[in-house]
Amino acid sequence: MKSPRYKKKKNRKSNLPALFAGLLIVGLAFIFSINVLSDSSKKEEKSIQQKEEVSKEQFIDRISPHAKELQDSYGVLPSIIIGQGILESNWGQSTLASKYNNLFGIKAYGEQNKINLETREYINEEWIVIQGDFRVYDTWEESMDDHTRLFVNGVTWDPRLYENVLLAKDYKEAARALQDAGYATDPTYADKVIHVIESYDLDQYDH
Repeated sequence: MKSPRYKKKKNRKSNLPALFAGLLIVGLAFIFSINVLSDSSKKEEKSIQQKEEVSKEQFIDRISPHAKELQDSYGVLPSIIIGQGILESNWGQSTLASKYNNLFGIKAYGEQNKINLETREYINEEWIVIQGDFRVYDTWEESMDDHTRLFVNGVTWDPRLYENVLLAKDYKEAARALQDAGYATDPTYADKVIHVIESYDLDQYDH
């Protein structure tokens, strides 16, 4: 009886190194798979970032030529046009920009072609969501033309409302003139426009 028991114990001991080796292999395989997944995730994240960067470059390349034409004709700085377009339309990705070609959040009045959408406004020192009527355009360039006409012609109650935007010597002065004129209710609007312009060197398009 003792002999079989002794043999069984001996077999268990002899199997332990193989068991440990198996566990070690499984552990190494698990670590390797985690590293592979991590590397794959990093590559995917990098790829997404590169696509976003390309998309931003494409947006700027798309609207900058017409922005320079508008400066030649009316004097508005391309950096302001492009910077506002980026800020207002989220690089052309907003519903208003992608579906209705309105890059600047320009409101609609009377019988103008329009769409009613939700918008955020800063009123009485707090952000609220309201419904607003916005202009609908056939192209982004048409939206840019209307945006420039707003600066040139002002509004019915004040034709000179945006005069200082056109007379500004640089984008910083123009951005502050925009805020002073009440283009947006956001109290930090000028700073946001300036930040976008400086982040993407948009003043290179000004002359």
